[in-house]
Amino acid sequence: MLLLSTTLSMLKSKQLLKQWVKECASFSPANFKLKRALIVSKLSRYEFEQMRHPDLSREQLEQKLRDRGTDVENMLYLHNLHKDFERRIVRSFRNVGCEVKLSSRLEFRSSLSKDVMSWADVIVPVGGDGTFLLSANRASPLFALSQQKTPIVGFNSDPQHSEGRLLLPKHYSENPEEAVNRIKCGDFKWVHRSRIRTTMLGNNGAIPESTDLFRHTAVKMEQVDTAPEELDWKMADKYKAKMKRILPYLALNEVFIGEQLSARVSHLQLVLNHQDVVNKTKCSGLCVSTGTGSTSWHTSINRITSSDVEDLLQSLPNNCAPHILQLRANVEEIAQRYNQGLLFPPDDPRLCYSIREQICVGVWPSPKTFKARDFVQTVFIKSHCMDASLVIDGSISYPFNDGAKVLLEIHPEDALLTIALD
Repeated sequence: MLLLSTTLSMLKSKQLLKQWVKECASFSPANFKLKRALIVSKLSRYEFEQMRHPDLSREQLEQKLRDRGTDVENMLYLHNLHKDFERRIVRSFRNVGCEVKLSSRLEFRSSLSKDVMSWADVIVPVGGDGTFLLSANRASPLFALSQQKTPIVGFNSDPQHSEGRLLLPKHYSENPEEAVNRIKCGDFKWVHRSRIRTTMLGNNGAIPESTDLFRHTAVKMEQVDTAPEELDWKMADKYKAKMKRILPYLALNEVFIGEQLSARVSHLQLVLNHQDVVNKTKCSGLCVSTGTGSTSWHTSINRITSSDVEDLLQSLPNNCAPHILQLRANVEEIAQRYNQGLLFPPDDPRLCYSIREQICVGVWPSPKTFKARDFVQTVFIKSHCMDASLVIDGSISYPFNDGAKVLLEIHPEDALLTIALD
């Protein structure tokens, strides 16, 4: 019965996705009115050090950094490089008649109000992928005053040292005025990036205190009311829980679950797509990724090298046969094709889970047919860990110790609206 319910839910999700895309398609880029831009600036390493040592003068701080072996000149060079680019972005938006508000990453994370978020027609992170991910968190429908979508477009302030896969191509770091003019004229495409909704399951609906990993402090996000809800009897019976509560953060890249001490084994139970099979694993952590995140940690966990291909071919019988020798001459291409196949579209409604370094000895995993990586619609996880965390986009951490339960899934209405130029 639950499997039938799951199947109907999946079909409903696909229908909602089609409806959502259709509605968004009617919001043509040509109809987009750019009047107000909220620019979110990264916190440079120099500003971070200033924040850590507020009582030191500039001269004292720089001397302290030199004493510990830091290359202060390079730190200041990168700081000034970012600030110069930030000012250029502000000028570019003002030159097209746009009202601009500027917020640092630190202010944006801690004190930016819902009113400012609703004020903006577009959110513009300037920095790297970390700043973009922070902005995506704040653009969550669970945070906004209404369900309206505030689009995001990011600029890479240092393309020589940052890949910036979530940002505009590096060409626009050299020509930001061109990008802003194209956005103003509606010469762009919408990209709807799927995000992971995280729902805690339990008996009282309480959310554990979260930690901001950037500042190493407790954090509470402004949010609309996400009061606990009762589970329907089927879910309650299956997962042995009475209440559910949605976390106020949506994951654009991934949700990671594992022991905080990396040398300690993570003991987890997984139920995929609400099936009746409980999969038990011991590993070094679980990464559940979106299509957007498939270019990031997901690929780092699962990618292979040309050496891996060479070793595999070398292990084959008759490895000197002509067809094997031909493959061995193309190990780099084989590895590249495999790694490219790990990627999936940012608007894909599926999740892809990856078990890091799964123990495959004796009784583990259970059952033996449990795959270390696969696509799913939903994944339920129960912890048997000692000192573990659930981490959203490498930024927000929740305790996830023995007995903790969570459900990860994608909802079309949670998609992040972003601007793409190429």
